[in-house]
Amino acid sequence: MSLPPLTPEQRTAALEKAAASRKERALVLTELKQGRRTLRELLDSDSAIVRRTPVRTLLESLPGIGKVRAGHIMTELSIATSRRVQGLGARQRQLLLERFETTTA
Repeated sequence: MSLPPLTPEQRTAALEKAAASRKERALVLTELKQGRRTLRELLDSDSAIVRRTPVRTLLESLPGIGKVRAGHIMTELSIATSRRVQGLGARQRQLLLERFETTTA
């Protein structure tokens, strides 16, 4: 199935929208890394950008967590590597919050 052809104006608008989304996601993740936002705040967020962010990317943005450690945490908590924030179950959210609130307290 091929995508419908876009006019140059539609293509430009889509590219601008995608760039704005990437910029907003980068800002949110930077704020998390710098401690200006908390994991709880992001998990409870109604922002479409945050909800579509992969959990692994969110974990990697936490201070002291890299790609390998994020992978281990997700395996330990039974979270699929492709899971996005909006797809987390209540139990998975609770486990993530317990894990990181006790570590940072």
